[in-house]
Amino acid sequence: MPSEWTKHRTADAAALAAARRVVHTRGMNAKPSAPACERNRDPILAVLRAHFADRRDVLEIGSGTGQHAVHFAAAMPQLVWQTSDVADNLPGIRAWLADAKLPNTPPPIELDVDANDWPAKRYDAIFSANTLHIMSWPQVERLFGALGRITTDDAKLAIYGPFNYDGAHTSASNAAFDASLRQRAPAMGIRDMEAVDALARAAGFALIDDVPMPANNRTLIWQRQG
Repeated sequence: MPSEWTKHRTADAAALAAARRVVHTRGMNAKPSAPACERNRDPILAVLRAHFADRRDVLEIGSGTGQHAVHFAAAMPQLVWQTSDVADNLPGIRAWLADAKLPNTPPPIELDVDANDWPAKRYDAIFSANTLHIMSWPQVERLFGALGRITTDDAKLAIYGPFNYDGAHTSASNAAFDASLRQRAPAMGIRDMEAVDALARAAGFALIDDVPMPANNRTLIWQRQG
């Protein structure tokens, strides 16, 4: 019989995998929808317009439903916006891209940080929203560890989501959200900004902006120091 440690580890991995799958709307032909994407897309877009104005090729890691991709790609047509996610989420992303019919959104690619199968192409921008607190810390480390393989020498990295500062939550709502995440799976949780920044610096990226966002979130921007 499996040990208690093995059963706990298996349950934790299952919870992480489930959390990485997007929640679909009902109906056979409905596109998946995340209400948070509708709420945060314009504040995020304002930050990306400032920092991605001179970018051309964006890899979005953990595209989820695909809602962010179509909104940002439509608003910034100079960008080729490459979506990616685990296999279970790709059909929903395809549905959003097919409905939008944008010329700058190629088909999504499968990307799982646990598989260590990263794109051969190098991108001059990386974007990810609400992913670091869903991943386990080793998965976050693998993501940042791969940045040198998939980015150009002057690439920018934009990460949106909640963060702790100086080891503390920035609001009571973030503390409650963190507790709910850890109840679902102990490996999940809001990350310390300083620890994430240390991973970025180890990958050759310097923090160039830290933008407060609605609902106690942040958008962190790093640039690779080629």
